[in-house]
Amino acid sequence: MATLARRADLLARTRAFFAERGVLEVETPILSSGGPTDPQIEPLVTTVRGMPGNYYLGTSPEFAMKRLLAAGSGDVYQIARVFRDGERGRWHNPEFTLIEWYRVGFDDAALMTEVEELVRQLLLPRTLAAAERLTYADALRRHAGVDVRRDDDGTLQEAAVTHGIDCDAALDRDARLDLLMGLVVGPKLGRDRPSFICDYPASQAALARLKPGEPPVAARFEYYLDGIELANGFHELADAAEQSARFTQDLALRRARRQPEPRIDERLLAALRNGLPDCAGVALGFDRLAAIAQGAASLADVIAFPIDRA
Repeated sequence: MATLARRADLLARTRAFFAERGVLEVETPILSSGGPTDPQIEPLVTTVRGMPGNYYLGTSPEFAMKRLLAAGSGDVYQIARVFRDGERGRWHNPEFTLIEWYRVGFDDAALMTEVEELVRQLLLPRTLAAAERLTYADALRRHAGVDVRRDDDGTLQEAAVTHGIDCDAALDRDARLDLLMGLVVGPKLGRDRPSFICDYPASQAALARLKPGEPPVAARFEYYLDGIELANGFHELADAAEQSARFTQDLALRRARRQPEPRIDERLLAALRNGLPDCAGVALGFDRLAAIAQGAASLADVIAFPIDRA
């Protein structure tokens, strides 16, 4: 009961935080006719009697919230129940809670500041030092000993073995980097102070716009505390043609990996063509934050009914 009360308090403080800033709370559908194309995310799929095709349980409210932004909603946030298939473990549950919000006129740097302010408010009375901001390349160099720009796949494989990672799967370059980030770098981040990892490779931009430069990098960040990834944010891509091309590339990769191919969310693309305001958005894992606030050892300790007891 103490854990349930603490969750309720964290949710109340979240709503107060956004109310003070004039950010509108919204609700969007859990079911959608379009699914996520990201090869790293698998949606739960169902059908609706009388409706054609599959429907997807939301892995994030992102697409629907961007449709609201394109319709003129202004700043919005949502405390959303989301679903991802195959995610079960110490820090994963197939059903979980996200705090997701979008700020018009913000870029990724400005939104990082607001993420830091929210987490600091929610974790009171714990005092957090100011967060460090590390580029993706610097984080991998410091904590895994690899050079993202210059090291070939063989060197990345050797680094994985050096750090005790035994993986026989055929991995592309991004998957090898993701393995090092998830198993070697991530657990070392946010220990003495919170850590933002930013400027991801362009190939890992997801729904972020690219920053000019050579090579270009994605206007994307992740926030880590106590070795746990808590948030993933973007300076949002607003170009409908570029977003459509990325969706098509995702589906091609899914096809090559023999993964299911969700239906592209054409309504999102229509909204982008209509005009998405310049904005930044972020999704923060509420259950993970609740676990940190409670000093819990896993998500199961702060969810009333994890999947094993659902």
